[in-house]
Amino acid sequence: MTEIHHAAAEGFAAQAATYARGRPEYPEGIGAWLRGTLGLGAGRTVVDLGAGTGKFTRRLAATGAAVIAVEPVDEMRAQLSAALTAVQAVAGTAEAMPLPDASVDAVVCAQAFHWFANDRAMAEIRRVLRPGGKLGLVWNVRDESVPWVARLTAIMMPLEGDAPRFYKGDWKKVFPAQGFGPLALESLPYVHEGPPQQVVVDRVMSVSFIASLPPGQQATVRAQVQAVIDQEPVLAGHALVAFPYRTEAYSCTRL
Repeated sequence: MTEIHHAAAEGFAAQAATYARGRPEYPEGIGAWLRGTLGLGAGRTVVDLGAGTGKFTRRLAATGAAVIAVEPVDEMRAQLSAALTAVQAVAGTAEAMPLPDASVDAVVCAQAFHWFANDRAMAEIRRVLRPGGKLGLVWNVRDESVPWVARLTAIMMPLEGDAPRFYKGDWKKVFPAQGFGPLALESLPYVHEGPPQQVVVDRVMSVSFIASLPPGQQATVRAQVQAVIDQEPVLAGHALVAFPYRTEAYSCTRL
């Protein structure tokens, strides 16, 4: 099996439960995108590639399609299997999926494609997709026009090291990809509401390169994030807070 980035392997293994708690869900409108743009529904089969703890797997299952969750990190896959007993969860990577040729109607990567945006992964995705099948790429992107969200980013950025990141845009270099049509984008607003410890603290602590830090450095980050909460009037003393995102949903067709 292809080796996965150390930040993903270590961070997601160590903080799988934090990830499950802290990562946002997805806007209701994503269901219409899955059914309309990707053509998911009863009688269709979709791969959730890099499925993690199953945050997006639920959305795929809700379309009525048969879902195969492919996830290389054992601890993440265990969280998914415990929560979604009807979903087939298998060990695999983007470069090596344990699936037959031309066997699925769609491959979807939520919060994951930037980890494996390379020609080998695209060739493997092309292999398992039927002609006319769809590739969907989804990210929840923090709204950094909000000052306190920008403060959180300023805490995280110095720690990212060589971890692949969506915002850097390196993932786009594999497009246009051989055997695929052009990328199309649909952007949806989204707000993650909940207790600040969950939607702010757990969200930051679940980031791969922070989750893989030594305990002492993690404690420092946690304190910095707590200071943001304590200092921002829209967060301080509130039992529930709203973390603003936009959900970017990209799609292309296997030719």
